[in-house]
Amino acid sequence: MSLRRLCLSLPLGIALLHGACGKGAGERAPTGVLVVTDGRHTSAFTRNFNPLSPDSLWPTRAGIYESLLVFNSIKGTYVPWLASEFRWSEANTRLTFSLKPGIKWSDGQPLTARDVAFSFDLVRRHPALDSRSIWGFLNDVLAKDDLTVEFDFKRAYTPGLVYIGHHPIVPEHTWKDVPDPGSFRNENPVATGPFTAVATFTPQMYEIRRNQAYWQAGKPKVQAVRVLAFADNEAATRALVEGRLDWAGLFVADVDSSFVASDRAHHHYWFPPVGNPVLLYLNTTRRPWSDANVRKAVSLAIDRAEIVKTAMHGYSVPSDATGLPDTDQKWKDVAAVRAGDWTTRSVARANALLDAAGLVRGVDGVRRTKDGTPMRYAIDVVRGWSDWVAAVEVISRNLRDVGIEGAAQSSDFAAWSDRVSSGSFDLSIGFARRGPTPYHFYRGQMSAETVRPVGEPAYENWHRFASAEADQVLRKFEATNDAAERKTLNNRLQALFVELAPSLPLFPGPSWGEYSSTRFSGFPDEQNPYARLAPFQDEPEPLLVLLELQPL
Repeated sequence: MSLRRLCLSLPLGIALLHGACGKGAGERAPTGVLVVTDGRHTSAFTRNFNPLSPDSLWPTRAGIYESLLVFNSIKGTYVPWLASEFRWSEANTRLTFSLKPGIKWSDGQPLTARDVAFSFDLVRRHPALDSRSIWGFLNDVLAKDDLTVEFDFKRAYTPGLVYIGHHPIVPEHTWKDVPDPGSFRNENPVATGPFTAVATFTPQMYEIRRNQAYWQAGKPKVQAVRVLAFADNEAATRALVEGRLDWAGLFVADVDSSFVASDRAHHHYWFPPVGNPVLLYLNTTRRPWSDANVRKAVSLAIDRAEIVKTAMHGYSVPSDATGLPDTDQKWKDVAAVRAGDWTTRSVARANALLDAAGLVRGVDGVRRTKDGTPMRYAIDVVRGWSDWVAAVEVISRNLRDVGIEGAAQSSDFAAWSDRVSSGSFDLSIGFARRGPTPYHFYRGQMSAETVRPVGEPAYENWHRFASAEADQVLRKFEATNDAAERKTLNNRLQALFVELAPSLPLFPGPSWGEYSSTRFSGFPDEQNPYARLAPFQDEPEPLLVLLELQPL
């Protein structure tokens, strides 16, 4: 599921029921102003355009700030962006980027290799901002001249290309004196992207105008982006149907009848299966979730077919135990898939594993942990994400069949994100990050490098699981570009994931994307699949779309 920022404001509750979300939200946007929701929940927008913050607003990392490269998930290729090219050393321990000449920051100062080196050194000096553990494999970053930057690695690390390539580049001259980059809201950003001028900001709507000095000649054609907040998927869908949104990334139930049918000439969607996998996370720092057999028992209780049918409206398929989607079919190991029998519902097997773990039922039918605590838990979920909420309802019913009580605990996206990233939960539905290879998924699920202490935000590995053998295999994968060797190593990673069940895959997440062609042309879709449609800022890919759109 792509991230979705929506809003619920009690004073505006009545207006929200009619689709409005504050000044400007209920009226038509001027020509050239692209109206968007990326679909994340919040009680109200906070003016935060810090690209290093997990709470930054769209399109901070996908339209305001830019990166050296952009990975196109549809084509599986890297697009040179701020950099014109990159070169690996023979031993894969050094990576050199050449910057494109003539790029300027929105205040007119030139972008140089010093800015790139500074952007990486910033997260070295403030480790809490190093969400992808870049300095776990980097040794140094050097500006060799104005347009050349060199990355020296502690070890051969070929998967590091996407982490380095997607790191947001910030200007040294405006950031060097920021005392605390983590709490810095950067309310008036200086950046290289196509949209940099914050023209309007309210808790329910903000508008960012185009960068008049953008380095790509003649782009963007869009005059400004306006982002609206909504109470939930249903409110946003109403805005789509009513023509108040041009672009969205939402789960829409029965999209053909609820959205497309209202204007077949202009209402379109595309849900390619390149979204993030959706899993049930169990906090492995807490008992009994530290026991792999207990985690497998929970998985055996879950009816994934029912989740896909009722919660997902058939937009996806049940996950197998490798956690890899069907789009990674070339990587899948048949033996690992067959061995992962814990994703097929079996109440009898689930009960047997729980019995064997000493989790006995009380007279009320609810199991007890070994210290006598009833197994009653909250299952965290994002409020308003109707597909996830429905999935948790199915899981809750399923768990009752094996003596576990699980009740949905919904909160807005920011609060949910804080809970899961800090490890302050028992169970939560959530997504996992993908990358150019399965390495990136398995690193986020099993590597000690991605584990953070409870209470400290984690970009991934929210369940805080580490496998020493997985780390060894990941190291070998990092050191090679040989396709056959990578396939063998990936097979071992799959086998370990199936054996250890660190998290419980539910279904591959479609990449949600809807648009109206009434006011803009140039959106990607199944007929023109030049990039992913979803306006999802976790990666910079929406840049590929923003620069192709044209007002009508």
